[in-house]
Amino acid sequence: MYYRSGDTDLATDIAQDVFIKIWEKQLKLVPETTVGLLYKIANDLFISWYRKGKVENKYINSIQLQFYNDESPEDTMQYEELKNNYEKALGDMKEKQRVVFLMNRMDNLTYNEIAKRLNISVKAVEKRMKYALDYLKTTLET
Repeated sequence: MYYRSGDTDLATDIAQDVFIKIWEKQLKLVPETTVGLLYKIANDLFISWYRKGKVENKYINSIQLQFYNDESPEDTMQYEELKNNYEKALGDMKEKQRVVFLMNRMDNLTYNEIAKRLNISVKAVEKRMKYALDYLKTTLET
């Protein structure tokens, strides 16, 4: 994993996650297939991490902050607090919901386009979007 990511900490985290997955599933390991299984799980976790990071980077790059001179320091502070809460809520949101939400809101894709790209039904996209909006509403109200 270090050679694929170039990050020692990430490689260590993925290796630990692989062993946690094996422990949680209580897989019976056969010596002939154990190494291949470990590599497969590690590769899948790395791809998942990469995709998540790609969505996060796209989101961060899409934020354009506009400051106006006529804003009070209190308004600026409230805006920063809301922005931080929004980013935290997006980070804590389930990945499937976050992907659909960001594809719709940041990439301006329709539900049909999202469904085609993710190979899921339009109803599944609608359901994920509903849960994402409900999650943001409850999280940001508190």
